[in-house]
Amino acid sequence: MKPIEHEKVQQLMQTYINKDVYIHLETTNGAYAGHFNDKAYNVGAYIRNAKLNYSQAKLIGDGKSYRAGLKTELGWVYAEGLTDWTMHKEDQLLLAGHDREGRLMVALHISETPLGQ
Repeated sequence: MKPIEHEKVQQLMQTYINKDVYIHLETTNGAYAGHFNDKAYNVGAYIRNAKLNYSQAKLIGDGKSYRAGLKTELGWVYAEGLTDWTMHKEDQLLLAGHDREGRLMVALHISETPLGQ
C-alpha cells in the first residue's frame, strides 16, 4: 500500500459510480486495545460483500488522513481515518487507515465482483 494520492484515489472511486459494487468496511481497535491497556474498550464494525450502488464519491482530507464517502440512494457510507491505498487484483480499490505502529484501524474495499470470504 502507499499513501493516499488524493486526485488518483478520487478518480478511482468515481469509476464505480452508478455500478453495482460490493464493499468491505471494517473498523477495529479491538485486537490492540486490550493488550496494552486493560481499561480500553474494544470497538469495531465489520460488513463484507454489502452490495450497493452509489451516485457520488468524495474523498476529503488534510493530506495525513482522509474520509471516503459514497452516496447511495438511501444515504451515505463512509470511512474516516484512511491513510493508504492500493489496487487489489487490478480492479478492486482498497483503502486503509493505519495507526503510527502500522496497525489496521479502518478499511474500505470496493469491487465490482463479490469479495472473498
